[in-house]
Amino acid sequence: MGMTYVQKLLARACGKTSVAVGDIVEPEVSMAMSHENGALVINQFEEIFRGIGREARVWNPDRIAIIFDHRVPAETAKTGSNQKKVREFVAAQGIGKFHDIRGDVGGICHQILPENGYVRPGYVVVGTDSHTTTHGALGAFAFGIGSTEMASVWTLGTILNIEVPGTIRVNVTGRFPEHVYPKDLILHLIGKLTAEGANFKVIEFGGETIRRMSTSGRLVLCNMAVEAGATGGVVPPDAETLRYLRDEAGVTEAIDVFGPDEGAVYDQTLSIDVSRLEPQIACPHRVDNVKPIKEVVGKKVHQVVIGSCTNGRLDDIEAAAKILKGRKVAAGTRMLVFPASWRVFADALKRGYIGDLVEAGVVLCNSGCGPCLGIHQGALGDNETALATTNRNFKGRMGNPNAEVYLSSAAVAAASAITGVISDPREGK
Repeated sequence: MGMTYVQKLLARACGKTSVAVGDIVEPEVSMAMSHENGALVINQFEEIFRGIGREARVWNPDRIAIIFDHRVPAETAKTGSNQKKVREFVAAQGIGKFHDIRGDVGGICHQILPENGYVRPGYVVVGTDSHTTTHGALGAFAFGIGSTEMASVWTLGTILNIEVPGTIRVNVTGRFPEHVYPKDLILHLIGKLTAEGANFKVIEFGGETIRRMSTSGRLVLCNMAVEAGATGGVVPPDAETLRYLRDEAGVTEAIDVFGPDEGAVYDQTLSIDVSRLEPQIACPHRVDNVKPIKEVVGKKVHQVVIGSCTNGRLDDIEAAAKILKGRKVAAGTRMLVFPASWRVFADALKRGYIGDLVEAGVVLCNSGCGPCLGIHQGALGDNETALATTNRNFKGRMGNPNAEVYLSSAAVAAASAITGVISDPREGK
């Protein structure tokens, strides 16, 4: 019986010839990532070594990445102290893949890992963040874990007792219409599957549309796979994966590429033709409350946000800048843009996109996650409505349970900022 991509990946990571869905395995970890919550991991990690009476040393400092992104710059003395603790730990342990609050190497963790070549096909990637699923776009099996589990990974270099997941295969065909994007595809899929439709499974994306899709678009799909309950999302590596790793991430060594078996057995197979797709909106307060844009046009928006680990990359900023160029953000609406990394910001600046956004009245913010989860920058007022390119719209996101958050692509967000209401970018050209 053939294996899915993730089955084959886990078999390799465990030194086995095959694994079956439901098997309990302990694969070697290729990359372990934390952000500011690394301070919690440190506490658990040091407790392990106190218990066995040994000096606390991580299993492999080259396999650990720590990126400050959720609270940057530090918004409280407590955050500042936690970040100081992490800095001291990084120095003591010799962890080289550390991205502090800097304008040359900083950014959101799920952008930093790909653009620096920290993730490769066949990797097992774990992170103390639920959207670690993002890295499946590069052919990794990537998923989020808690701080106690991460402390164990830092100690042993393996992830203990995980169950080999079943896989949902999503075959995507057709060409995207103008102003329809991978964000619309994943919102549409989440609406079909529901927030629990992929629980404890992997979503494997394939088909002609995925083969043509840029890595940036694939990152969007895998990032939001978790919003359907999935353990992970994955795109089996192909020519685009190799192009991105070599040309954009600077990887020079040989890259091992493999795919699912022809006879792979899937729990479910879905087919989507994007040529029939229109812009999608996730309405409050669930990501799976998805509607075509025609059903929500005209809704007043007080704040528009473009950024996050989902849609803060260069192509998102480009799409917004092209719509906003020569126009203005509507009175009574504020628009915030958070590039996913400082490298993205620098590229957008060189291409003139930043100037176009600022001329339109956009407030440009530093790279970070703050407004997405509502702990830092961009909090909403009571009874306000936001339209964002982020990945979650639960009650209380953007810092206020008495506000509403809608989710969309960058193009819809930009078009709506101009009018002050949710608007279809295909109209009024």
